[in-house]
Amino acid sequence: MGHVAKEKAKLLNRLRRLKGQIEAIERSVEQDKECASVLQQATSCRGAMDGFIAEVIEDHIREHMVDPSATPDDPRRQAAEELVEIVHAYLT
Repeated sequence: MGHVAKEKAKLLNRLRRLKGQIEAIERSVEQDKECASVLQQATSCRGAMDGFIAEVIEDHIREHMVDPSATPDDPRRQAAEELVEIVHAYLT
């Protein structure tokens, strides 16, 4: 995942927030919190993980599928941008 180095700080911050969310879920379960509360926390965590996955996929697409010298109207660049939009729409 060498190409992720450019986005490393952003991704690590996302992972740290996820870790905090998971720890909060664990505390809720340990404290016998209401099911609805635990499920709400878990759903939020899943959304955060989906966002992380979308970021990694987007970085991968931009690094490996888009020629940096391509013009904005290049069909491959446009297709890659459409794919990024689809990934974000599906995962976030």
